[in-house]
Amino acid sequence: MRLPLRSLISLAVLTLMGPLGLPASAKPAAPAYAVDGDCGGRPATTVRMALGYCLGLVWQGSGADGPRMPRGLLPLSGGDWLVTDLGGWETGRGAVWRLSFDADGAARWRRLAQGLSMPHTVARGPDGRIYLSEMNRILTLDPEAADPAATVRTVIGDLPDNRLHDNRHPLSSFVFDGDGALLVNVGAPSDRCLDVRGRPRTDGSGGCADSAETAQVRRHAYLGDGRWAEDSTVFASGLRNSIALVRHRSGTILQGENSVDLTTPDHPYDEINVLRQGGHYGWPYCVDLTTPLPGWSAARARCDRRDPPVALLPPHAAPLDLVYYEGSMFPELRGRLLMSWHGFRRAGGRIVAAETDGQGRPLTDRGGRYAIYPRGSLPYPAGAPSVRGKVLTPGWDTTAGRQPRGAPVVLAVAADGSIWVTDDRNRAILRIARSEIAD
Repeated sequence: MRLPLRSLISLAVLTLMGPLGLPASAKPAAPAYAVDGDCGGRPATTVRMALGYCLGLVWQGSGADGPRMPRGLLPLSGGDWLVTDLGGWETGRGAVWRLSFDADGAARWRRLAQGLSMPHTVARGPDGRIYLSEMNRILTLDPEAADPAATVRTVIGDLPDNRLHDNRHPLSSFVFDGDGALLVNVGAPSDRCLDVRGRPRTDGSGGCADSAETAQVRRHAYLGDGRWAEDSTVFASGLRNSIALVRHRSGTILQGENSVDLTTPDHPYDEINVLRQGGHYGWPYCVDLTTPLPGWSAARARCDRRDPPVALLPPHAAPLDLVYYEGSMFPELRGRLLMSWHGFRRAGGRIVAAETDGQGRPLTDRGGRYAIYPRGSLPYPAGAPSVRGKVLTPGWDTTAGRQPRGAPVVLAVAADGSIWVTDDRNRAILRIARSEIAD
């Protein structure tokens, strides 16, 4: 079924779909984005943006056509896109879709592969082939083949089969290093490595029993011709959930850390880390700069021996993607680090463009403040490094009848320099373009 883009104005988004081919579940309907005016050739949403920017609606799902939980984005030649579809937090419900457009801008979907388990990252490899992450493997497929599903091939298998209730952080993600190696996220299997009574679950040395083969970024060496070593080494550890990974052209590897889920809305802070070979970044012992987590004594935590973050992010911001902007549409953003803050709490629902140095590291201020919804701001700890940058989406909060709270996941820069965004909670794909209105 083809949905003309502008007809979305009058459509209320239906519930997230159930398993492929089955009726919709009983989940509440995702609120629809209202549109008003034009945003670089797409209907403009009502989201209040930074001066000079607008947020256009590319597509918002209703019915069985298209992804249920759009996550990864990859531009193809000719204006098409690959979109990974998480499908739901169960195995076998994910898919990969190809998004094309008719002459009138209507979205056209073709499902290339299905039955996948929580696919997330999609990227082009050093050999030009396309690679995707599932929960427990890295695979490749050819979207140009007559039958793309028949081209699916496992590149790295036997990653932890992290079912949601056995492992708090089931998604795999990856980034290619300069030598072609794959750096792969393996999330922590618990929030803080505590037992049901709140006591540390320790190994024989007194450390966390969960962290020997998890809570790390693994390195798989490149063997050439689309092949990687199944065996891996630990690149960096003490990382609760490294969904957001990016490599700068200088070689710097950044990671966005989703910190632990303490019930307080203003603590702990999320992080940007510069990863190094052999580094340990604190999980589950430390948060912020040198603060031991509840349940772990200072002697066990040894926070002064952990690698501190290069910058703090707001509590529960939930960074899910990092992208260096090198497009043509926004010269003022070139070289900046784009971040998606997916969190549902008051600091989340934002896209931020952070200033960086020549090595791709975020420039920081000491202390500073961060914005919260519905209005106002809160301070970072005195003297702590916080990212210096611009919030591109300062008004992406819920407005009844006009827009939902944003849930940005993956960012991708199109050939024209526009910034495309997946929103999995609201089943939408959006596009940041240059605003023609100066207000």
